[in-house]
Amino acid sequence: MNEDLIKSLRKSWSKEAAWPHLSNVKWIHTLYTGLEQLSFSEAAQSNVIVTNSKGVYSSSLAEYALAACSWFAKDLPRLQRAKAERKWDPYEVEELRGKTMGVVGYGDIGQACARLARAFKMHVVGLRRRAELSEEEKQEGLVDAMYTPSQLTELMSQSDYVVMSTPLTPQTEKLVNAAAIAAMKPNAVFINIGRGKCVDEEALIKALKSRRIRGAGLDVFATEPLPTESELWRLDNVLISPHCADRTAEFQEEAMELFLTNVKRWLSHQPLQNVVDKAASIQLCC
Repeated sequence: MNEDLIKSLRKSWSKEAAWPHLSNVKWIHTLYTGLEQLSFSEAAQSNVIVTNSKGVYSSSLAEYALAACSWFAKDLPRLQRAKAERKWDPYEVEELRGKTMGVVGYGDIGQACARLARAFKMHVVGLRRRAELSEEEKQEGLVDAMYTPSQLTELMSQSDYVVMSTPLTPQTEKLVNAAAIAAMKPNAVFINIGRGKCVDEEALIKALKSRRIRGAGLDVFATEPLPTESELWRLDNVLISPHCADRTAEFQEEAMELFLTNVKRWLSHQPLQNVVDKAASIQLCC
């Protein structure tokens, strides 16, 4: 690639513009699990192998999801207020046992959420492109039912806690729309550990402001950092974390270990781990 071309690409940088000039690229590894960076047809249709960091973030994000469930079930803000006021104020708390978690995007992260939910003796329903379960999934017995994207409102209406763990694709953008939110139970909680743009944030804010649903636990947002003027900051029924639910002390080391394992495999001509179906991940839902 000559210097003039490099200068031109820098001035009008885009992934699509750069792609035709990357003819020697054979393999791309991403630090993330989603493929937003490669969400254009030339990349999806190419012969370049793409691997991701599936598995690195699943446990930490699942822990956050269950922590958010407990935040609302035990009404932890009420405890904080009572402590600040030095007020002894016993009240009735809710169990997670017997409640239903709906997992929108039943991939590796969604399955990790299901495992923890089962440890709390919750029911689990999931949603992904294909509703059929593999033999391994049947044996593990994590989900009570599996739905396809066309059945989203049904899942939303059944769930006490909805956990969204989808990557961002053209098909998942605003997947959870106003109609899906309207289908939720009045006491239900929405938790997003996937991507902020996968939910209609304005519709969610409207439902939260009107108390149409109980609350939301959000680690991701349509715009990040979350603008100071966002109404989400002012809502007392919203748990906000700054996209750091998976930022553990170990995640970079674990991600690098996975990458280096694949480097060794690449050099020895062995099959790579976490090879992604580019076309399915970019063009399809969940």
